[in-house]
Amino acid sequence: MGKPKRSNRMRDVKEKKEYEEEVLQIARVTRVVKGGRRLRFRATVIIGNRKGKVGIGLGKATEVAEAIKKAVTKAKKEIIKVPIVNDTVPFEIKEKFKAAKLIMRPAKSGTGIIAGSAMRRILELAGIKNVVAKSIGSSNKVNLAKATMKALTQYHKKDIKFPKKKDRSEKPTEKPTEKPTEKPRT
Repeated sequence: MGKPKRSNRMRDVKEKKEYEEEVLQIARVTRVVKGGRRLRFRATVIIGNRKGKVGIGLGKATEVAEAIKKAVTKAKKEIIKVPIVNDTVPFEIKEKFKAAKLIMRPAKSGTGIIAGSAMRRILELAGIKNVVAKSIGSSNKVNLAKATMKALTQYHKKDIKFPKKKDRSEKPTEKPTEKPTEKPRT
């Protein structure tokens, strides 16, 4: 008789990750040396927990998987906390990073995320549900992502006074309105 088979239950149980990862861009980059060209891959990764924390990282390596791994470790070091007020950003902000310019405005509940590719992914992973954003100028994904992160850090630099959430359980007391007395027609 042989040994009893070991259970692979531990292999089936996956660890729950602290942050969600999303690859924004994978680019093939080369550098020219005396013997020819050296090929590498550059990965841009966004991580976030959809509760107000988001980060972006770039990693370069000779293999794609290794570049993504490096980008994730850099993104974890550059995580920022984003203030969220009623599922949107606190106020309008304009930001510029190199040639990328953008505008972010708060939006009413139910609007959703109206933004371009790089901004949309960052705002989704940050946990913002309603925002109107527009990119002006450059369409470079890396520069747009960095401009978005720079804009989100600006919310901490300005003095933000958060509005108090309204308690909807209590109904407002309405005062009966007095009707103006009408004059009789003659």
